[in-house]
This record gives sequence, C-alpha cells and structure tokens, in this order.
Amino acid sequence: MTGPMTTLRPNLLRAHAWRALAIGFAGASLVVAGAQHLRAQSIAALNSQAPVNYAADRIELQDKQKRVVLSGNVDITQEDLRMRAARTTVAYTDDGALRIQRIDATGVVIVTRGGERASGDVAVYDFNRKLITMLGGVSLLRGTDTLRGGRLVIDLNTGVSSVDGHSGGGVGAAPGSGGRVSGSFSVPKS
Repeated sequence: MTGPMTTLRPNLLRAHAWRALAIGFAGASLVVAGAQHLRAQSIAALNSQAPVNYAADRIELQDKQKRVVLSGNVDITQEDLRMRAARTTVAYTDDGALRIQRIDATGVVIVTRGGERASGDVAVYDFNRKLITMLGGVSLLRGTDTLRGGRLVIDLNTGVSSVDGHSGGGVGAAPGSGGRVSGSFSVPKS
C-alpha cells in the first residue's frame, strides 16, 4: 500500500521518536539538576538535633537560670559544625531531658563547617529557628571568596547565608565599610 498513509506513518514515527528523545533528555537533565540541588542542600543541611559537644577552661552550671556558662578557649561542636569563642552561655530547658535552646558566644567568635569559615565579635545560635547570627566586623570565607559586613545570618534550614553592612545593637560594622558589604570572588582561569 502506497500513498499518503505510508509517507505520514514514517514522519509520525520520526516525530514520536524525537519527542521521546527530547522528553528523555529533559527528564535526564532534571534528574542531574535535582541531584546537584540535593548535593548542594546536603552541604548546608545540619541536624540541629545532633549531640552538642563542648570543652572550655571553665564551666559553670547555673541550674536556677537554666544555663551553662563556658569561658576560656570555648570549643563547641555539633556534627561537622564548630564554634570557637572566648565565652559562651548555653540556655536550655529541662522538662525531663535537657534541650539546648540557644548559644550566645562573645569574644572573637569563629564558626567553621566544611570549607567555610565565618567570624565576628558576637554570635547567637538559635536551635529552635536553626539560625546562626553573627555581629560586628563579620567575614565569611568560602575557599578564596570573601564577604565582609556588619551582620551575617546563616539559615541552617535553607543553607542561605546573608551579609549586610549594618549590625544593629551598637556593634560596629567591618572597619572602613561605611555600613556596606564588601568582598571578593575568584574568577576561574580559562
């Protein structure tokens, strides 16, 4: 049988094949993009329910106030997150089991995780909101890229870090910043 049906059928089959190939390519692209997104999220995701370990030169338990004061070379870790400071206050609740609510750190505060390093004068780690807020001459280093400003907020839920020039609360911004954010990004060599 020859005629319009024989010519139409190969063209129709070819169109279906191209459509299937395009859909397959798009699907594979989404899977690859999704895998990259998940990998990026897993870097930023932190289990805030993981145990918190600490060490310091001095530890004072203030039971009535439901807090622990750590001073002198304070070193706090949670999974691969590490916070170092001169002094920290750990607020907790005690309803049968101790649960950390918040860590306030002062002195030169350094927070590291993987290849990232953040520093500032003051830091607050809010366990309920999964936020780390740093104030006063903050800097965020990721590889050779640097950001400096007055306040840094690290959202452990989303993996988003934001820096602004004003720190609020009277703690100064980065020296010479004029309330602005500054930094440098490396450019790949071709």
